[in-house]
Amino acid sequence: MARGGGAMALGTMAALGLWLLGTTLAGTGAAVESWPVIGVPNGGPWGSWAWQEKCPRGTLATGFSLKVEPYQGQAKDDTALNGIRLHCTPGGQRGKPEAETVESQSNVWGHWAEPLWCPPDGYLTGFSLRVEHVRRGLSDYTGATNIRFTCSSGRVLEGQGLPWGEYGAWSPSCLRGLCGIQTKQEAIRGALVDDSALNDVRFLCCAQ
Repeated sequence: MARGGGAMALGTMAALGLWLLGTTLAGTGAAVESWPVIGVPNGGPWGSWAWQEKCPRGTLATGFSLKVEPYQGQAKDDTALNGIRLHCTPGGQRGKPEAETVESQSNVWGHWAEPLWCPPDGYLTGFSLRVEHVRRGLSDYTGATNIRFTCSSGRVLEGQGLPWGEYGAWSPSCLRGLCGIQTKQEAIRGALVDDSALNDVRFLCCAQ
């Protein structure tokens, strides 16, 4: 179902403002040390920013996992990407049982996939978000559908999301890694109304 054009414009302006701030301070794709938050310009317009969740002191994100609703069929409502978790460990110790997870707000559809990890001694430094173009009228709009991250080693990790939409520009890079997350979620809208779940995300850079 179509949303109001004013809400879409405000959401688009907010996303554009975040991106312009990033490019002013660091330039898209540039490394930043003092800028605490990184984002991308192509996030979806619906929903509100939830709370920030930070890795425990002394840890940083070395892996991630996604909550994804699989394709529901031609006559059903799809939401695709519903949540993102960062897996935080001390240094490059990946896959340890003591890894802590942080996720900000996630939505109710789908299930969590197994974590993907950077190579040993590596950590997450930046990301790119796949988002479906806004659809009007009675079309089924899903918001964000997948995400990929860069590791400090240069390796790219792509999540197990859905193929709809397109990836946008890469975010700036956090030299010391990612240490927190904040998601933008559209609240559940009710029966027979189009839900889009996760629309956008931004990450906190490690300060030390």
